[in-house]
Amino acid sequence: MKRLRLFLVDDHAVVRVGLRALLEGEPDMEVVGEAGTAAEAIAAVPHVRPDIVLMDIRLPDLSGIEACRRIRKMTPETQVVMLTSYADDDLVLEAIEAGAVGYVLKHLSTDALLDAIRAVGQGEGILDPAVTRRLLSRIRKAIQTEHSAAFRELSEREMQILALMARGKSNSEIARILGLQEKTVRNHVSTIFSKIGVTNRVEAATYAVRHHIEEYVQLPEDA
Repeated sequence: MKRLRLFLVDDHAVVRVGLRALLEGEPDMEVVGEAGTAAEAIAAVPHVRPDIVLMDIRLPDLSGIEACRRIRKMTPETQVVMLTSYADDDLVLEAIEAGAVGYVLKHLSTDALLDAIRAVGQGEGILDPAVTRRLLSRIRKAIQTEHSAAFRELSEREMQILALMARGKSNSEIARILGLQEKTVRNHVSTIFSKIGVTNRVEAATYAVRHHIEEYVQLPEDA
């Protein structure tokens, strides 16, 4: 059986002792080194070349995130899992950007931690469930903000016309549905093109659909 080679990084010796005792009790895992600072880890990991580094995010010199970034640059085959007490959305995103494949909280049960390590050893990425919920919520909010911002230059009437264009309606059909003169619709269409930076109806419709315009506009029932 090939054993996962693990390297521990935490500034608390008692945490490292506890982790080592847990991990070395598993037949498929072995601890090949440990460090109490980011500098020690950055210096040691390229020589030891473990499969996985379990990295505390708060270290006395550099942050664990910066240490992760440097380790991943020097030994890209080594995977880094951030093991921390902090369920901070910004830290999660920074860790992922730095190359971490996992972010788990220290209150995780021992079985859950071992399962997470094995998952990373099999090439999977892992996030603590609580972190995942918070992060997905944040991403959804960011997407909603992006979509609503896509239409911030448009008036309510222009939004309606763009939504109807996205449904494939012609200028004459839009005029009938909204009770406008066709010339008025044409003028609005030109203004819409200018405001959202497109040059034709297909581009405008694509833009509207991509940003989910129907979530932000109310159309007549017969539209």
